[in-house]
Amino acid sequence: MEWTGQVYADTPTVASRLFVDAPPERIWRYVSDIHVMPRLSGELREVVWLDGVTGPGIGHRFEGRSAHPSMGEWTTVSTVIELEAPRRFGWAVGDPEAPSSTWRFALRSEGSGTVLEQWARMGPGRSGLSLAIEAMPDKEQKIVFVRLREFEAGIEANLAAIKDLAEAEK
Repeated sequence: MEWTGQVYADTPTVASRLFVDAPPERIWRYVSDIHVMPRLSGELREVVWLDGVTGPGIGHRFEGRSAHPSMGEWTTVSTVIELEAPRRFGWAVGDPEAPSSTWRFALRSEGSGTVLEQWARMGPGRSGLSLAIEAMPDKEQKIVFVRLREFEAGIEANLAAIKDLAEAEK
């Protein structure tokens, strides 16, 4: 990704994709199961569905507990905002109208397999990053840049792990 000098208010976005030698339906089981992500993520530690639901649906909410060496531990509530099996699964962190971040998996059949993409957008709502920016406004671009690189590294690790899981099922 090329750095464009974005600031948090610009709702910067990162995405990565790769080819998985598996059909979308097989990959869908991994991307739509929120309990898989803590096994793959360096930050996300635990997730639980809220409100008595046990799986994804538009408007369904889940709580995530995360940790980061420089930001400590925190808990968020996310809401499923996109669900089109086996093509799209997306959620907003915090207020769905002004999320602190938005995340999405997209799957597209290609030849004998699937192109799997994960996408993330920061903002426009407040997050822990907002506190860091307010404490050091002159370093906003650097703070955003570093966090985007962390998002990007996490996305690439997630995609590689999902690829390994889906392809191992053959």
